[in-house]
Amino acid sequence: MIESPAAAKGASRSLPDAVPSRLSSGQTTFGVVGLGYVALPLAVRAAGRGVSVLGFDVDPGVVDGVNRGRSHISDLTDEEGADARRTGGLEATAEMARLGECDAISICVPTPLSRTRDPDIAHILAASEAVAASLGTGQLIVLESTTYPGTTREVVLPILRRGGLAPGRDFFLCFSPERVAPG
Repeated sequence: MIESPAAAKGASRSLPDAVPSRLSSGQTTFGVVGLGYVALPLAVRAAGRGVSVLGFDVDPGVVDGVNRGRSHISDLTDEEGADARRTGGLEATAEMARLGECDAISICVPTPLSRTRDPDIAHILAASEAVAASLGTGQLIVLESTTYPGTTREVVLPILRRGGLAPGRDFFLCFSPERVAPG
């Protein structure tokens, strides 16, 4: 089980000031929601840099494969996946309640086009609800899924606010354009 060192020591998370030093010392747990063709390479690259990565996916076959060091995407070899597992930096799970263990979370879920050619944000909504259920003080949430302008502010933010935490003070939220070849 990956546990945030800040949580283990009873320390409060203080983003954004503490993140760079905790990242460089390997004390940050990075959550990646969705383990597809964008998210899995991101998770593997972060683990390769010494970051503890907790990957989340709703597909038990994907979770099992990642935990066995197997890649289900063409841009990542089994060897790269196995290396990320062997170093102890990458663990996959379907237990969304574990999002609370993460200091930073990247939402990298699919946004297929609907029949009307609009982005179907159902996966973003589901991921945001899962994050909101475990949202803690000091967490950084990054929406990385391809979507229309305004999704972060108009869709994700209201969901995260429901628990009473204030953005910019209690948690942090941003959008980062999807990168197919991270690192």
